[in-house]
Amino acid sequence: MSNSKKKVDWYKTVLGSRRIVEEMVVKSETRSNQFDTLEIMLSSKGSGSQKVRTLTTEQQVKVEVDIRQIYESILDDGQLPTLKTTQHRSFVKYFLETNLPAGFIALDASHTWMIFWLVNSFLLLGGKIDEDMSNRISENILSYLNEDGGFGGGAGLISHVVSSYAAVMALCLSNDQHVLDKIDRQKTYEWLLSLKLEDGSFCMYKGGEVDTRAVYCALVIASVLGILTPELVAGTAEWLGRCQTFEGGFGGVPGDEAHGGYSFCAVAALSILGPPQEIITRHCDLKNLVKWSVNRQFQLEGGMNGRTNKLVDGCYSHWVGGIFPFLELASQCDLLDRAALKNYILICCQEENGGLRDKPGKRPDFYHTNYVLCGLSLCQHKAKHDPTLMTEKLGASAFAYRVERLKDPQEDPVNFIEPLHPIFGIPMNTVLKNREL
Repeated sequence: MSNSKKKVDWYKTVLGSRRIVEEMVVKSETRSNQFDTLEIMLSSKGSGSQKVRTLTTEQQVKVEVDIRQIYESILDDGQLPTLKTTQHRSFVKYFLETNLPAGFIALDASHTWMIFWLVNSFLLLGGKIDEDMSNRISENILSYLNEDGGFGGGAGLISHVVSSYAAVMALCLSNDQHVLDKIDRQKTYEWLLSLKLEDGSFCMYKGGEVDTRAVYCALVIASVLGILTPELVAGTAEWLGRCQTFEGGFGGVPGDEAHGGYSFCAVAALSILGPPQEIITRHCDLKNLVKWSVNRQFQLEGGMNGRTNKLVDGCYSHWVGGIFPFLELASQCDLLDRAALKNYILICCQEENGGLRDKPGKRPDFYHTNYVLCGLSLCQHKAKHDPTLMTEKLGASAFAYRVERLKDPQEDPVNFIEPLHPIFGIPMNTVLKNREL
């Protein structure tokens, strides 16, 4: 059976007859360039034909009209935008080296996140961390390390598992091979264990909220620091499985609405605990998850939303797009329209003077710059799970990935960015340098 036929059968099984899967699959294999993809995207009728009109549908139609006009002008001009690497790198580096304006005081609890977003974006764009920048990253991040082994989001703030995730990832990115040794792993382990609940979940901080983000961040921290134990993850996979909704995606907790960010965190956390082709099928309904994830990608826009009946948003190029490497490994089938997502990113998400954004009409910011770039890396690469890289140690699965650049002779090399680790969301070479297993 040909690969195309296998893909058609898979789509029919998962999506049913609502979509013309034969045409979709065949065209995805025969597209010669991004212009062909753009023409197919523009052939979508969009939401204008819906009979029932609500505020939600009116907002959707407006976005579709704006983006259709942009895409049509690109076809008329005959010139696709390329990645504005120099401008984006200048945007990121400026904020890394400059004191932020007073208005950023509203993000005072997000220091670790801002450093992570900016440094990660800089490296994805091919930037190099020199000794001075490395020292400044390490000094800033370590100043938020608390006595209990966790990191606060800023100076004087209590330890928070999400802030700690961003802190540990930023330290990994700092190009200081010994910086993680400055964390007392035993204290961090005991702190993480204090956040663990009997049902297998984790809370954000002692007495704080519980959701799949906390689980993902706790498991990433433990994996990178080499402190993942059976005690720490007892019941966690089962709890994550209970967060899957009737739609197919994952909510933050059992009974919540399915959401892109929570879904990525749940699937990535599961994939720390075992190969995706084994653990995802064991703890969740794969076909339903595929159906929900595929339906997050808009046929006209090419980008993704995070929930049913929400608008396209560039950040979901990562939060939803990032689920697909695991789904494709589990299903052994290509499921993401990478060409369409790449069109949305390059045409709709770039600010002329640097930085990336949610959608046309929005301003660029650190958050969207990082996660849109993560999505672009996803479009250019394919993840493979290599069992020969596995060891007997718990969590070894997270470090058994290889990422290869997809061959596209018509891809302009100026668009290339660094390959991304599918679980940790940072450049692959950084993970290899810092792995503890």
